[in-house]
Amino acid sequence: MKYVLWGFLGLALLAFLVLILLAVQSRTPPVTLGLDGGRLRPCPATPNCVSSQAPQETARVAPLAYSGSARQAWRRLQQVIEAAGGDIVTRQDAYLHATFVTPWLRFVDDVECLLDARAGVIHVRSASRTGRSDFGVNRKRVEAIRSGLSEMDYR
Repeated sequence: MKYVLWGFLGLALLAFLVLILLAVQSRTPPVTLGLDGGRLRPCPATPNCVSSQAPQETARVAPLAYSGSARQAWRRLQQVIEAAGGDIVTRQDAYLHATFVTPWLRFVDDVECLLDARAGVIHVRSASRTGRSDFGVNRKRVEAIRSGLSEMDYR
């Protein structure tokens, strides 16, 4: 019985250390950020990323539609991201990179937005830096941003 307890404690400690290692690893920005040929970079083959420019159905989300001018929408988007707890890292005329930190283990996720004024949309990509699955967190985050933009349209 004593060996079983020590084995269980050892496994629990190992699992905790792995989670801590992943949290520390998520502090390093990925090289897959930014634009590639005027588009957001593609999602990896893991299910912890969504993008409005993803070719694969499982990673695709609709782009963020807006009303009013592109400049107004871009300002509103920044307000929505900051109100949702995002930290805007890069702010350009048509490209934005923000980070979100998960509450429990402090994992860092990246959100990127690309303003397409001609099409009247904002393309979005949300990805976890570590792990394989995100339990739908990135998709929910994009939908929360979409909802926040819609609410601001009615103010």
